[in-house]
Amino acid sequence: MARKKKPGKKYKLKTHKATAKRFRLTGTGKLVRTKGGKSHLRRRKSKRTKRQFSEMIEVKGKGYQKRIRRLAPYMKKHKANPNARTAK
Repeated sequence: MARKKKPGKKYKLKTHKATAKRFRLTGTGKLVRTKGGKSHLRRRKSKRTKRQFSEMIEVKGKGYQKRIRRLAPYMKKHKANPNARTAK
């Protein structure tokens, strides 16, 4: 006997974990990212440059935003990524 399909059941989408770790949504719905280049070779950088690494930047460009939202479909449901740094 065949199993009946439940009507209206949707498929679950897999989140691209690297994307989920790198980006997050603010309370107003902006997509923000951290800056790269802050993991090593920081001794020769100025204090001002090192301080700016901690800031988060808004993602510009509709194409980038669309791709990121497609890779992390449940980001809007869970606004803050608990592992990401808080936006200033």
